[in-house]
Amino acid sequence: MLLKLVVAYLVVSICIGLFAAARVHNARDYITAGRHLPMSVVLAMVFATWFGAETVLGNSGAFLKDGLSGLISDPLGAGTCLMLFGLFFALPLYRMNLLTLGDFFRRRYNRGIELTLSICIVVSYLGWVSAQITALGLVFDLLSGGNIDQRTGMMIGAAVVLLYTLLGGMWSVAVTTFVQMIVIVLGLLYVTWIANGMAGGVATVMDHAVAAGKFDVSGLSGRDMLALAAGFFTMALGSIPQQDVFQRVNSSGNERTAVWGTTLGGLSYAIFAMVPIYLAYTAQIIDPAMVAQVTAESEGATQKIMPLFVMNHMSFATQVVFFGALLSVIMSTASGTLLAPSVTFSENVLRGFIPGMTDRQFLWASRATVIAFTLLVTGHALSSTATIHEMVERAYRITLAGAFVPLVAGIFCKRVNNLGGALAVCLGLGAWILGEILLHFKLISGLIEPQVYGLAASATGMALGIAIGERPVDASGVTPASAQAATN
Repeated sequence: MLLKLVVAYLVVSICIGLFAAARVHNARDYITAGRHLPMSVVLAMVFATWFGAETVLGNSGAFLKDGLSGLISDPLGAGTCLMLFGLFFALPLYRMNLLTLGDFFRRRYNRGIELTLSICIVVSYLGWVSAQITALGLVFDLLSGGNIDQRTGMMIGAAVVLLYTLLGGMWSVAVTTFVQMIVIVLGLLYVTWIANGMAGGVATVMDHAVAAGKFDVSGLSGRDMLALAAGFFTMALGSIPQQDVFQRVNSSGNERTAVWGTTLGGLSYAIFAMVPIYLAYTAQIIDPAMVAQVTAESEGATQKIMPLFVMNHMSFATQVVFFGALLSVIMSTASGTLLAPSVTFSENVLRGFIPGMTDRQFLWASRATVIAFTLLVTGHALSSTATIHEMVERAYRITLAGAFVPLVAGIFCKRVNNLGGALAVCLGLGAWILGEILLHFKLISGLIEPQVYGLAASATGMALGIAIGERPVDASGVTPASAQAATN
């Protein structure tokens, strides 16, 4: 019965997405929802950007295992990223009226940098979207009692998200996410309220967590602190040059909505992300034997703790609410993160090799890319042995090493030039890749994460290029190459 209700909810989500698809008349509607979205919808979309499988299943398992240190990259790093983007990046990027971040790199630098960084952005989404597909498979497996195995569940979940994202683009993402956010917030609050009463109240839960040392980081070594810092900055900074965040900002109806919808959405995320973590810890108090048994299975098994706890200890009605909220969480993140890399590939990779593409042709090319990327991430999810938490943590190393410095310098430094951009990209990615290879073969200690070397090399390359390269054409910082491209 529970599975049937979940299927009914999925059908409703598809119908909502298809209804929104009627508003798509051209490529700009498909990618930015015509830049008509109000504050409430933008805030909901930003909130739901990363409030996905990682936040509900991955983070809660990480907290039970590692305590506060397990939350450094997400939600602390992720929430910081969204607020930084809203306060410092949203306004200048919104005013440029772009379709993608790749367009920024082309306009500020040149086609080569646009192509390279757009491919980096697309690659970075493999782990993130795969994590959502993996979680959908887990939900179907648990709800069906194993009759629908996790692999089959992944394919079903991917097909559902693909269907409404494919036709409606950002309009479908916006409308379904707004509805799903309501379900997420009310559903998780209700389930946590029930569990809180079972565990003895907030004071009891917090005292138990403190006594168990979940908030104690004093015993961490210097090496551990460096690893935590790398995790935090990889998420907080490496996630800034990402199309899904930019796409939500760029869909805003005005500048005020772009700035404050993003900032408040990020703040809401950072705060509300603590709710599923608190809920998971009530499971530790109420059923420690189950938690110990699941934790002993494997590192990845901790992501099952919360669903199993709800199924074993709560009423049928509460289970319906929880799994409705969980599916909303996963689908809202999956749809947005599926659209973002697909649009980036169509606009900044494919379009450059097919000159004279009409708007209608571009719209259908974007939809075809959505299908191709769905197949790619589903295959990646099926073949990966990483946990949801690990998939997400690895996602933004490439953008931290290669794209963060060119984006920041391009917006805030008037003297930036093509040489600086090229050196930043080449040195940043080169240092990161070399570091990963050396770490894999144990030729370096891993005391400093490879993406941190990449970030440092990228900043050095940008500084060197600005010092010895050509000066911009004017005070706006437009380089000769980009100025010529704009004239053409």
